[in-house]
Amino acid sequence: MYEALRAGASGFLLKDASAAELVEAVRVVAAGDALLAPNITKRVIGEFSRVTRTLRTPERGRAGVLTERETEFLALIAQGLSHAEIAANPVVAEQTVKTDVGRILVKLGLRDRTQAAVFAYETGLIRPAGR
Repeated sequence: MYEALRAGASGFLLKDASAAELVEAVRVVAAGDALLAPNITKRVIGEFSRVTRTLRTPERGRAGVLTERETEFLALIAQGLSHAEIAANPVVAEQTVKTDVGRILVKLGLRDRTQAAVFAYETGLIRPAGR
């Protein structure tokens, strides 16, 4: 279940779910919401708390290797801005943005901009809207 959620699953039911529960789960997920079987929610929350306690601090520490400008760029990446949009924001050349984004990825050991965005949210650099 944890691997499925990490891979992007929007819901999880146990195999003994009824047909009606399955149909309702599909509707919920199709509407953009998430769904977990009620009897596993407590386990998921417990695991999330455990993982958060053990991983949060080292992850945040990795962000400390970034310069101030790289940290700003990481926040902009997490907001979904392209290289050109980032270049227009702090008024720097697009090639400079590309270079700095590459440095961010190397310093943090990340593969791409998507992983950088996830990292920014997971470490608290960026907060989801409305939170």
